[in-house]
Parts: sequence; structure tokens; C-alpha cells
Amino acid sequence: MKKLVAYYSRADENYFGGTKKYIEVGNTEKVAIMIADMTGADLYKIDQMHPYSADYDTCIKEAKDDLRSHTRPELKNMLKSIDEYDEIYLGYPNYWGTMPMAVYTFLETFDWSGKKVYPFCTHEGSGLSSTESDIKKYAEVMKSIAIRGSDVDTSQNKIKEWVEKK
Repeated sequence: MKKLVAYYSRADENYFGGTKKYIEVGNTEKVAIMIADMTGADLYKIDQMHPYSADYDTCIKEAKDDLRSHTRPELKNMLKSIDEYDEIYLGYPNYWGTMPMAVYTFLETFDWSGKKVYPFCTHEGSGLSSTESDIKKYAEVMKSIAIRGSDVDTSQNKIKEWVEKK
């Protein structure tokens, strides 16, 4: 069976340890690419049909509104199936102790029976929070990893160790 790295990531203006800066590639996407390179997994970006604003403060308002209303955003280029995968690395930034609502859309679309899910999360101090228990409502959760977003560019060894020890 094949492996899949499915991830939600946001570029544009982001928060890094007390400051905001513009990035062209989101932190979770950087980690997803590293994992795909290390494992030979297929790569799939969980992409909202209507993305959040490039402005950080506006994005925060939009994402928080979606969280409060339990919105399930429509996704672009949704996979037709995950049947061919038995290991799925699921990546996301930590949004208020959970995952972005688009990740829930992805999880609720498929039957996760028999799938092993390896969560990976980027954050600026919140770690995994409740994301593992949130994912357990849908799938079998295996070993997880949390990477501080501002440390992603220097985390390749930590990620490699996690991938090899899973």
C-alpha cells in the first residue's frame, strides 16, 4: 500500500513568536514536503475553495468565525478516494487548540477504517493541543509530532527522527 501526506498550510502574512511576517510557503507545507521526500509518499494539499485573507488579522477573524460556527469549507481538488493508502501523514497548523476547519472537511469526507494516521502540527507555542483526540474521532492515530513554526527551517533532523521511529 502507498503512503500519503495530506496537509493544510497557509502562506501570506503569518505570526512568528510575537511578530508578523510574510512568507511564500507555509510552515506546514514545508514540513509536508520534507516528510514526502523522506517517505516517498504522495503529497496532497488540503486547499479551501475560498481561502482566508492574506492579511493575518483578517485571516484570524475569518478562521475564528468558521471555528465558532463549525463551518466545513468546500475544498478544491478533493481526492476521489484514500483507499490506496494505508499510512497517512496529516499536517495542519494549530488553530486555537484544534485544526483548521478545512481539515475537518477532509476527515469527514472519507472512511478511515484500517488507516494509520500520523499527525504533524505546526504551532507557535500550543503544541498538538487537542488535535490528536480530535482526529481519533475519525481514524486510528499513531505517533504525532509538533514543530514550532518559527523552527521549521531547522527541524529536518527532528522530523527525520520522527519518521524513522514511527
